[in-house]
Amino acid sequence: MTAIKRKYTILNVILLAGLGILLAGAAYSGYRLAGISTERKQVKEDYALSNSVTFGLFSIDQWRDRITDVLSNQIQDYHITKTQQKDLLVMVEKEMHGLVSKTVAEINQPQKGLGGKLKKLAFNTLVDSAELQAQVRPFAKTIVAKISSPESEKRLKNIAGSKVDQLTSQIYDSVSVANYTVTKYVYKKYKVSDPATFNQRIDQRLAVLKIQLVRYVCMMLGCVLAALVLWFILRKQVHLQTPLFMFALLFAFVMLITGSLLPVIEVDARIQSLDLELLNGKVEFKNQVLFYQSKSILGIVETLIAQSKPDAILVGSLILLFILILPLLRLIAKGIYVLRPKKAGNNNMILYLTFELGKWDMSDVMIVGMLMTYIGLNGILKSQLSGLNIHSASLNVVTANGTSLQPGYFIFAGYVLFAALLSYILKRVSPDDRL
Repeated sequence: MTAIKRKYTILNVILLAGLGILLAGAAYSGYRLAGISTERKQVKEDYALSNSVTFGLFSIDQWRDRITDVLSNQIQDYHITKTQQKDLLVMVEKEMHGLVSKTVAEINQPQKGLGGKLKKLAFNTLVDSAELQAQVRPFAKTIVAKISSPESEKRLKNIAGSKVDQLTSQIYDSVSVANYTVTKYVYKKYKVSDPATFNQRIDQRLAVLKIQLVRYVCMMLGCVLAALVLWFILRKQVHLQTPLFMFALLFAFVMLITGSLLPVIEVDARIQSLDLELLNGKVEFKNQVLFYQSKSILGIVETLIAQSKPDAILVGSLILLFILILPLLRLIAKGIYVLRPKKAGNNNMILYLTFELGKWDMSDVMIVGMLMTYIGLNGILKSQLSGLNIHSASLNVVTANGTSLQPGYFIFAGYVLFAALLSYILKRVSPDDRL
């Protein structure tokens, strides 16, 4: 009989040690999730700052540089084609024929003075107007050939380029210094030298962080689920119910803290691409961030309390009280009640916190509220951004809505369900099972 009891004692210790390992795994997952989420938020903020529409699509400097590139390319690629030479020859001939005809007509007008009459006589004697008109075409060909020569084209390109540079030097905005400072900071931080490499590195890092977030969220929820399964297996072991319930409270505590610290919702609205056809060239803007914000429950509270408006401070304080403080007090009260059921049974405060305070616990309301907020924001952004989508022959605009629920929401939702299960178990357990 003693051997059997010892065997059960060893098994109990092993099971409790297993629960301890699961609890440590959940706590470690929460710790890693907090670090990864902080890094991801910082990376996204750097990306949003560097690709902000303020420094891109809404910047006069950026438009100036892109249009200048288009004009410069057009100038450098310009050559007078054979067809253009023929058209130019026709125009030059027409102008020169008109000029000769006008000159001859002016000279042949009736002259009053002796000098004018002598000039008219000399011109008609020495110059044949028909022969002069015949010389127009060869002379026009010479002019067109001179204009079409590589030297003349180069000279014309230099003149046009200098005029473009002169014009663009007078165009600037007030964000150039800030843009330079931000660009220098983020490029140095991520060890890149151009926008394409920067965006590529950010995308790669975000992909890695996303995989890590999913892994640790699954690890935490898996540890909690494994603990529940183990508890279910040992549900007939009355003498183990107290330590099992205490472990469950610790799991709930880890989920509450983790869910409060991690971002719960992320709003990301951007113009994915803008392509404008201009002078057979293309003006492009990529990944222009219109708005980015990522908040945790605790971050929402801090933002509201930090404002100067009394109503915002009141709302932030109420969220802190009913979403974070009261759930924490309920967990502590449940722990005291389970560990000291007889003493706690005579303490009205402990009984109230354990069994009656649930109606003031608004964690479940917060979950529904955040879900409705996500649905509302996602719908509004999708509607507004769809109005910016333009597809025409010269302009193509594509927007992207990256609004999403974040790991903090799912962890906090898991806590709400887990806490509700604990309250249900505590109400149904018999007095003997609490010993």
